[in-house]
Amino acid sequence: MKKKKIWIVAVIAAVAIGLVVIFLNDKVSVSASPVVLTEQGWKASFSSPLQLKAVDKGDVYITDAQGKRVEVEMRIQNNGKTLEIPEITTGEYQLHVKKAALKNSFMKSLVDTEILFVVQEQLEKLSGEKELTAYFVRLLEMQQNNQQNGGVVLESGGEESAESTDTASGTGMDAERSYSTTNNQVEGVDEADLVKTDGSYIYSISESRVIVTDVQNPEKMTVAAELSFNDDMYPQQLFLSGDTLVVMGSWYSAQPIDNFRLPHNYRPQMGVTSVHLYNISDPKSPQLLREFGTEGNMSGARLTNNILYFVTNVYPDYWMLEEQEKPELRPHQYDSKHGGEFEPVDYDSIAILPGTAEGSYSVITAIDLTAPDTNDISTEGFLGGSDQLYMNQDHLYLTAPVYVPLTNEKLRDSPRMDVWLPQQANTEVFKFNLSGVNVEFLASAEITGSLLNQFSMDEYEGHFRAATTEGVAWDLTSPSKNHLFILDEQMKQVGSVEDLAPGERIYSARFIKDKAYMVTFKETDPLFVIDVSTPASPKVLGELKIPGFSNYLHPLDEDHLIGFGYDTKLIPVKNGEPRVVAGGMKISLFDVSDFANPLEKDTEIIGGPGTYSALQYDHKALFTHQEKNLFGFPISLYDETTGEYVEFEGEGALIYTITPDGISQTASLVEQTNNEYEDWHSAIQRILYIDEALYTIATSEIHSYGLETFEPISDLVFD
Repeated sequence: MKKKKIWIVAVIAAVAIGLVVIFLNDKVSVSASPVVLTEQGWKASFSSPLQLKAVDKGDVYITDAQGKRVEVEMRIQNNGKTLEIPEITTGEYQLHVKKAALKNSFMKSLVDTEILFVVQEQLEKLSGEKELTAYFVRLLEMQQNNQQNGGVVLESGGEESAESTDTASGTGMDAERSYSTTNNQVEGVDEADLVKTDGSYIYSISESRVIVTDVQNPEKMTVAAELSFNDDMYPQQLFLSGDTLVVMGSWYSAQPIDNFRLPHNYRPQMGVTSVHLYNISDPKSPQLLREFGTEGNMSGARLTNNILYFVTNVYPDYWMLEEQEKPELRPHQYDSKHGGEFEPVDYDSIAILPGTAEGSYSVITAIDLTAPDTNDISTEGFLGGSDQLYMNQDHLYLTAPVYVPLTNEKLRDSPRMDVWLPQQANTEVFKFNLSGVNVEFLASAEITGSLLNQFSMDEYEGHFRAATTEGVAWDLTSPSKNHLFILDEQMKQVGSVEDLAPGERIYSARFIKDKAYMVTFKETDPLFVIDVSTPASPKVLGELKIPGFSNYLHPLDEDHLIGFGYDTKLIPVKNGEPRVVAGGMKISLFDVSDFANPLEKDTEIIGGPGTYSALQYDHKALFTHQEKNLFGFPISLYDETTGEYVEFEGEGALIYTITPDGISQTASLVEQTNNEYEDWHSAIQRILYIDEALYTIATSEIHSYGLETFEPISDLVFD
């Protein structure tokens, strides 16, 4: 019988290529990580089940680099679709799969197959150019093989948890003034935002510039300074750290490539995340201290203990290997302190993350802002992309999707399925230790299902918790389901709650100390209250089903939770299931004092179908004043007209007083209009307060109001 050997890893270079999906034929595929750490073990997932006795019969076995059989424990689980090796020592190995190992193998055209993988003691940095080139050469070969004859394919694939009810959505204080801060996820860890204030000045992004507004007198607001950038630079996010203003943005540059020849004079563009550091000891005259940047699109940024961390995703054009002998495949960076020229990241600052599914990099950059003009910048590149980001003061977590082979035979065998389409994705979680600007990989784990956003995960008392959705709701043959997983400091799973709300998906999640709250939805909104105080045995304590759903949950106090989302209604359908239609925006006040019986104590419905707020997709749009129990957000109001059409009513902001007793509207800062469309120039981006004044900030203007009366004080329109 013909034997097919699949070299996932280049042995000479000892290079792993991340999670791969191998097409054994047009009906069977297997996904497996070609590099793992000893503490993780190793596993492979099959789209067609194995015989449960395949290991005992010798149809599935392992050999080492010398071809000798290795006696290791192998488990066939998940109805034959998962092969797991819980413990294995470092080295290079081959998994051997015979045709007879598959159930109904007489129907399969599978040939005997060998899959190579590497087990390492710890994450290893690249040795040099040869190893990196081998990585991408093999990746390119596999993609070409897949396009030509269904060979091996590497699938590319793939921010938000709270540690306490004290989330930093509240107040900044100095010796004289109190003022708003960004609605952050974790106390003590600031998130980049469109607007920042120090209590005297407001720093805001206005299209391609940053405006510094003097608001020391809310009756006479003035533009104190304007920061302009070159035509290619677009400011996107801001931080304040003492006397340093951090402006983060993106721009594109022709990639520096020598002797590059392609048809039509094509030159690839390099996306760059750029950082400008300004001294704002005199806010009226900001001084540029330094400019630096890292190749890639920014996926997240945090600031804690005066240290700025940000992560970019870089997709190298490794197809250039067909055109050039030695193309540069490393991420690039630049720093005005060193002349501002683009330079590739050093090889000894690049490593391969275990178990990933990416032909791309996650680049982590850090700088200590206590001396922003002189401190060194730390840059670490990790082969393996990232999707979501969670960070506290000690650890950084990145996640990446791990695509699972399509198991629905109807879909998989469809004539329209001319490419492999994953039905679902699991999640690989990578944990990094933070020590100053040093970022060190610690461990990783794969969990079942995919994350919604950064609030789907957190760390509490050394344990990592995550809420995921497995599958997709529209697949009636294999309904979606939802899980909660708890992992220890070594990223080993110690507890879980699984298979919640079949046929639904997670719309929001929140972890608050030893409790977890999860909202799923299909026709109604089940709010689950989960006790996670004992990591080894989390338990669902209560469940509440109500119309609508919340897509952002915010803690009010230990016994109450606020949900921001949509109202819904069911429309009857002749000879079919009712159709779910979204109505206006909905605020829910949940009483969770009795964990076994959560209650929706009060609700507020805002507008009609089409009404929305930036808060529903960006938690940083929430305004809070803890002492006054105020909550606010931007709003665009729509309402129903005849038929199925909606009509624009106006836009602005709404302010509510929310206490354990209920929800009441305190102020409407919405301007009614006869316009048919929204005006994005005047649309409110953020709301904040300083002392006794409230400010609404738009791209083109700032308005001030009295915090007690909410009567207008003054306006400032930017030129």
